[in-house]
Amino acid sequence: MKRYLCVFCGSRPGASGAYADAAAELGRAIARAGFGLVYGGGDVGLMGILAGAVLDAGGTVRGIIPRRLLEREVAKPGITELVVTATMFERKERMIADAEGFIVLPGGFGTLDELLEVLTLRQLGYHDRPVVLLEVNGFWEPCLAFFERILAEGFAEPSARRLFAVAPDVPSALALATNGRRAAADD
Repeated sequence: MKRYLCVFCGSRPGASGAYADAAAELGRAIARAGFGLVYGGGDVGLMGILAGAVLDAGGTVRGIIPRRLLEREVAKPGITELVVTATMFERKERMIADAEGFIVLPGGFGTLDELLEVLTLRQLGYHDRPVVLLEVNGFWEPCLAFFERILAEGFAEPSARRLFAVAPDVPSALALATNGRRAAADD
């Protein structure tokens, strides 16, 4: 049975080409490692670049998109499987359920929402799967500083630092998200 990694990322490409480069590199690495990709289903921004790279490298892509965004984001053509949900909540629930680990690339408010959701669910014991922030161009530094402020102000235990990892590059992110495991060769 195919195992999947979930990647949360922007529906825009961002201001730096480094974000697109990281998304493409991550997509190729996921496919080479034998994992499938679960992502938001779009063909725009980093999402489209990521999914295209997985497909170009011969990998499997499961896109999950709410009906309302189907036209707005323009679903990625040619992906292995496209799941259409009724709501954003169902989309996140399905993405989270299908994945054995999470990698978070730079993105906007939706990406931040997805990150906080998987961190909160992990903190509450709903899952124990790895959550990895892929640091690109210093993007996550302000977020990490805010997380430290949450701890300093007593709104979370210091152990919350163990809810996620920060990876400086794609190989490290993939290793942290998979704990060194390779996926099954068949679907």
